[in-house]
Amino acid sequence: MRLIPRALCGAARAAWRESFPLGGHAVARWFPGHMAKGLKKMQSSLKLVDCIIEVHDARIPLSGRNPLFQETLGLKPHLLVLNKMDLADLKERQIVPMVTELIGSSYRYHRGESLEYCIMVIGVPNVGKSSLINSLRRQHLRKGKATRVGGEPGITRAVMSRIQVCERPLMFLLDTPGVLAPRIESVETGLKLALCGTVLDHLVGEETLADYLLYTLNRHELFGYVQHYGLGEACDDIVSVLKRVAVKLGKTQKVKVLTGTGDVNVIQPNYPAAARDFLRTFRSGLLGPVMLDRDTLQSHPSAGAQGHRPAETDP
Repeated sequence: MRLIPRALCGAARAAWRESFPLGGHAVARWFPGHMAKGLKKMQSSLKLVDCIIEVHDARIPLSGRNPLFQETLGLKPHLLVLNKMDLADLKERQIVPMVTELIGSSYRYHRGESLEYCIMVIGVPNVGKSSLINSLRRQHLRKGKATRVGGEPGITRAVMSRIQVCERPLMFLLDTPGVLAPRIESVETGLKLALCGTVLDHLVGEETLADYLLYTLNRHELFGYVQHYGLGEACDDIVSVLKRVAVKLGKTQKVKVLTGTGDVNVIQPNYPAAARDFLRTFRSGLLGPVMLDRDTLQSHPSAGAQGHRPAETDP
């Protein structure tokens, strides 16, 4: 990505961009083979399941959910859990009681005589499905983690065996691989998914992501990045921000420049490294809670997941 400076810095002027230029950007298709296999395995396991828990990132409650889940798994009671609340601004609720109530009010078909509950945990990549399972085990069984977790999409690549998370009621969960829709609905949705770590950064471009993040923070008047990096003032020019971040963190690189007298080594800011740090800082919550779907929620205050019961997480 070639960064083009714009003369727009300083909170005093505060003429933040009203829209992000999406022209020329694209989100590469990312639907690896293990996703297709995982979705088929989920379908074949439905007969063993009483309820579906769909985990999604609380920062994008309305963006990027996979419509294939409802189409292929919609026969079972469905609970939408918004995870990573500390990175957004939502209230907490208890999951196990809600699942118990949801199953109790639903027809269980051939599982009606079973005294145990089996729950399938689904979602797009890297929204915290495995972390949710481990958290439930810690709270209700006082046991350590049973599933591997990570900060990149694709850690869980197959439908796992049942994992006990509660004794009363006796409850087991099935961890599943994250599955994206084969086609992401829009470039902006892809940018939001990528900011939340659901799509691999290089499929979008780290500097493009950093620019979209800066646009979002300024538009919502969230200036935590100014204090975090000691920038002195807010700025809407990603080149200027990344340059100051790189200098602040000592992230520079030597570049050879051809001159009339020969090659000269010039020290330049490492823009990709600065962009990676900017993204990491956002994802770790150091810039404060950010709701990426704020504009969508404000324009559609009654928007929500139809046919699902929503919950914000506190295991």
